[in-house]
Amino acid sequence: MASYMKEFETGAYRDANDDKLDYEGFLSPLVLERYAQYMHKNRRQSNGEWRASDNWQLGIPLENYMKSLWRHFMAVWKGHRKGEYSEDDLCAIIFNASGMLHERLR
Repeated sequence: MASYMKEFETGAYRDANDDKLDYEGFLSPLVLERYAQYMHKNRRQSNGEWRASDNWQLGIPLENYMKSLWRHFMAVWKGHRKGEYSEDDLCAIIFNASGMLHERLR
């Protein structure tokens, strides 16, 4: 782990450790915004009521995530071969993969 001090034009110094996580570089604000729009749209339940935005964090069985992930993956794959696929299906893939990872990490 190389760590060194970076000096700015102002004379200030800052640790410039290259081993820090770069959230700003790893994530796309366009993708996060579109994903949030997808998640918000899907907060309305079939009975018309709104679920909390973090409702999924209460726990969904891995089997449900996996089955949904595959349905949306297949839709994207088939659409890709025709040159047309849904942003919603891509967001659903992110949701299901994130949910599975969330369950594993907790």
